[in-house]
Amino acid sequence: MLYGRAGETAQLEELLAKARQGHSAALVVRGEAGIGKSGLLEHAALQATAHGMRLLRATGIEAESELPFAGLHLLLHRVTDRIDDLPQPQAKALRAALGLATGDARADRFLIGLAVLTLLADLAGPSEEGSLLCLVDDAQWLDQASADALLFAARRLAAEGVVMVFAARDAHAPPFPAQGLPELRLTGLDDEAAGELLAEHAGDLPAYVREQIRSESGGNPLALRELPAAQREGHIPAYGHHLSSLPSHSRLLRTFADRMSALPRATRSLLVVAAAEGTGDLTVTAAAASKLGATVTDLEPAERKELLSLDGGRLTFRHPLIRAAAYQSAPVGDRIAAHRALADALPCVGNIDRRAWHLAAATTEPDEYVAGILEQTAEHARARGGYAAVAAACERAAQLSPDGTHRARRLALAASAAADAGQNERAAELALRAAPHLTDPAVLAQLAQVRAAVAREQGRLDASYSVLLDTAAEIAPHTPETAAFMAYEAMTAAWLSGHRQSIDEISARLAGLDLKTPPHALPYLPAAQGLARLAAGDPGSGLPPLRALFDSLRAERHDRGHTLRERVSIASWFAPLGELETGNDLAAELDRECREQGALGPLPLVLLMRTRARIFLGRHSCALTGAAEGLRIAQDTGQPHYVGQLSGVLAYLAALEGDEERCRELAAKGELRQVMPGQVWGGIAIAMLELGLGRHASALRAYEDVAASPSGHTIVVLYCVPDRVEAAVRAGRADSVREPARVFAEWADRTGAAWARALAARCRALLAPEAEAGAAYEEAIALHTDDGRPFERARTELLFGEWLRRAGRRSEARTPLRSALDTFELLAAPPWAERARAELRATGESRARHTGDAAPLERLTPQERQVVRLAATGMTNRDIGAQLFLSPRTVGYHLYNAYPKLGVASRGELGRLEFRDQEEAPA
Repeated sequence: MLYGRAGETAQLEELLAKARQGHSAALVVRGEAGIGKSGLLEHAALQATAHGMRLLRATGIEAESELPFAGLHLLLHRVTDRIDDLPQPQAKALRAALGLATGDARADRFLIGLAVLTLLADLAGPSEEGSLLCLVDDAQWLDQASADALLFAARRLAAEGVVMVFAARDAHAPPFPAQGLPELRLTGLDDEAAGELLAEHAGDLPAYVREQIRSESGGNPLALRELPAAQREGHIPAYGHHLSSLPSHSRLLRTFADRMSALPRATRSLLVVAAAEGTGDLTVTAAAASKLGATVTDLEPAERKELLSLDGGRLTFRHPLIRAAAYQSAPVGDRIAAHRALADALPCVGNIDRRAWHLAAATTEPDEYVAGILEQTAEHARARGGYAAVAAACERAAQLSPDGTHRARRLALAASAAADAGQNERAAELALRAAPHLTDPAVLAQLAQVRAAVAREQGRLDASYSVLLDTAAEIAPHTPETAAFMAYEAMTAAWLSGHRQSIDEISARLAGLDLKTPPHALPYLPAAQGLARLAAGDPGSGLPPLRALFDSLRAERHDRGHTLRERVSIASWFAPLGELETGNDLAAELDRECREQGALGPLPLVLLMRTRARIFLGRHSCALTGAAEGLRIAQDTGQPHYVGQLSGVLAYLAALEGDEERCRELAAKGELRQVMPGQVWGGIAIAMLELGLGRHASALRAYEDVAASPSGHTIVVLYCVPDRVEAAVRAGRADSVREPARVFAEWADRTGAAWARALAARCRALLAPEAEAGAAYEEAIALHTDDGRPFERARTELLFGEWLRRAGRRSEARTPLRSALDTFELLAAPPWAERARAELRATGESRARHTGDAAPLERLTPQERQVVRLAATGMTNRDIGAQLFLSPRTVGYHLYNAYPKLGVASRGELGRLEFRDQEEAPA
C-alpha cells in the first residue's frame, strides 16, 4: 500500500485512462532515494495490467551505464520480434543498436529514437492491446545512448496511446536531464501518512521510539520501513539523544552497512560480488563468488534479512541503496577482488565490454593490456552509436596507458566522442588534457575541430577560429587539404564573430600558410580570402572565389566528395551569391540526406538555411513550416544557437503577418549572448514589423541598430538594405542610406541576379528626384518578371502605385496596386495587404478584405501542413512519420484534425487542394 500518495497515484491513473482513449503522455518522477518512486511505478504497472494495457519495464543498472543501448535492450528485449515490422532504415538502425545485427549506428542516433517511437506506437496499435505503458526505473543509470533514444520518443508522443514514465533520483550524478517533459517531484510523507506507515512496520516498538524514527526519517518511506528493523537488530539505540539527523542518504547507507556487518563473511563476499556484477546474472555471480570462497547457499542469511532475493534466476536487491551499501561498505581490496573474479567468470564471447570494465575496475596502475581492451570496447560502442560510452571507455583507457603517446591519443578520442555525445564541457576538459602531448597531424586536426566546435557552442568564436587556424598552420605540411579546409572554417568563425580586425589578421595568416599542394588546387583558401574581401565591402573580388567553392559543391552533388557537415558549411554561402533557387535546392537535398541518415545534429542548420531561402523567395508558408520543425529539433538536440536563430526567423514571419505580440516574443528568444548572423533576424523582424505597420522612424532606428552591430557586415543585413532605404525615405532621412544603397547596387550587379538588380532599381527610384523615379520603378518591375520573389515584386508594385497616385495618375496606379494586393493576400501578409488596399481606395477603387477560402492550408498548424502536404503525395502514415520524425499514429492524429479544417472527408480528397507555394504542392 502507498501511504500519502493519493494525489500522485491519481495523476498516474489519469494518464493511463487517457492512454486507453488514444492519447499519449510522458512523465518524469523525481525524488531522493527511498522516497517512493519505485512504489509509484509499481502502482502504475498494476493499474495497467488490470485494464489490459501492454506493459514494458526496465531498470537502469549502474554497472551497464557505460554500455551503449544496454537500457534500451532491457526495455525492448521481449518485443524484438516486432522490429522487422518497422520501416527498413529504422529496423536496421535499431537492430544494430541492440546488437541483434551487424551495422554502423554512428549516424543513426536519432533514427534509433524514431525507430523506438514507431515500435512503441505499433505495440499500442488497434491490433494490439490498444495502449502501452513503459516504465523505466533508476533512469539516472541509463546509458546515454538509451536515454537519448527514449527521450527522443517521449518528446514526440501525441496520439499513440502510449505512456512513458521515468523515475530518477534527485541530486544524483550522472543526472537524468529530460527537458521538455513534465515532472512529478516526490517529497517526504506528511506526519499523518508517516504515522500510518510506522503503525504497519513498527507497531511493536514503543511509541517514543516510533516518534524518534518518524522525526528523523524526514518522511522518507524507505527509512520509515528500514529503521524499525535496524532498531530491533540493535543497530540504532532506542534513545533520542543518540539519534542524529537523517536528512541525507548517508544515514540509510550506514544503516544497511551495519545490518550487513553482522552477516557471515561468505555472505558478505557474495553480496559484494552481486553488487559489483549489477545485472543480477546468477550464473556469473556464482562463478565469481566461488573464486572468493562463497557459494549460492551463502545467500540465505541475506535473504532472511530481506536484503535481496532470487527471482526467476536473477538476483535482485530489494532497493538500490542496499546494493550501494553492499558495495561501498566493503574494503577496497574486497571490491577489487570481486571485479577481478567477475572478469575471470565472464565468458569472452559476447561479454568483451562487461569483462573490460570489470578488469578496469580491478586495475590500480597503468596496464596496456587492459587499456587496449577498453579501447576495443570503445570501438564496439562507436559502431553502435554510443558516443558517451566511447568517451568513458577511452578516458579510462587513457588513465591506464603506460605510454604517453597512447594516453594522449585516447584522450583525443574521448574528447571527440564526448563532443558527439553533446557533453561539451567534458569534451573541452579532455581536449585540454590531450592537446599538449599530440603530434599526429590527423589526430591534431580532429582534436582541433572538437575544441573549435565546443568553443563555438559556448559563444567563444575567437577561441574557435584561433584553434582552427593555429592547428591548420601546424599540420599544413603534412595534410594540406585538411589544413586548407580548417583555415576556411576559421575564417567562417571570424565572419560570424563580426570582428573585422580578426578577419584581417586571419587573411594575412592565410597568405603565409605552408601548403605543399598549390593553393589554387584547393578552393578553400581562396574562398576564405573572398569572405575577407566581402566583409571589407569588396564584392567584386570577394564573390568569384566563393562562387568557385559553391560551384564545386554543386558539381559534386552526386559524388559526395565532402562529408555531410562540410557540404552544409559550403552550401550555407548561397545567399552572398544571390543563388536563392540553387541554395534552396541544395538545402532540400541536405534535408533529405539528414533524414535518411537520422542525422538530426546538422538538421536544424539545414532547416535554417532552407527557411532563409524560402523567405527570400517569398514562400512564407513553407518557411513557417520548416522553421517550426527546425526549432523543435534544435530544442530536442540541445543546440541553443539554432534555437535563437530559428526563433528570430519565426519572429520575422510573424512580422510579415502583422502579429506584433508573437513577433516581439520570438525576437526576444533569439537574443543570445553570442553574436550570430541568425540572431540578427530578431532585430530585422522588429524592423520589418514597424515598417509593415507604417512606423517608419522606429523601423529605421531598428535597421540602423542591426547595421551597427558586430554582424552588420553579414549578408542578412545586406539583404535588408532595400527595406532600410524605404524606411529612411519615408522618415525623411534619405541621405542616411545613400551609401548602403550604393553598396547594395554594386553587390547586385556582381551577382547578376535579376531579383537583386530589381531591388537595386527600387532603391534608386525611392532616392531619385520625382521626375526620374518613374523610369527606375518601371525598370525594377521589368526585372521582377519571373524572378521568383513575389513578395518583393508586390512591394515594388505597391511603391510604384503610391508614386503614380501621388503624381495624379490614379487610373494607372490601380494596375500595380491590384497586383500587389492580390499577392499580399495570397502570401498572407495582412499589414502589407492593408497598405495596398488603402492606396487602391485612394485611387477611387474599393476592394473588400479577403475572406474567401482560396488557401485552406492557412488554417492548419505548421505540423499539420507538413503532414497534409506529404499525405497528398500518396505517402502512408508510416512513411510520413519516418520523414518527419513522428509516430504513424501521431501522423493520423494530425490528419484527423486537418480534415475538418480543410473541408475534406478523406485522404483521397487532399490532391484537390490548392497549394499556395510550389514547394507545398504534391510531387
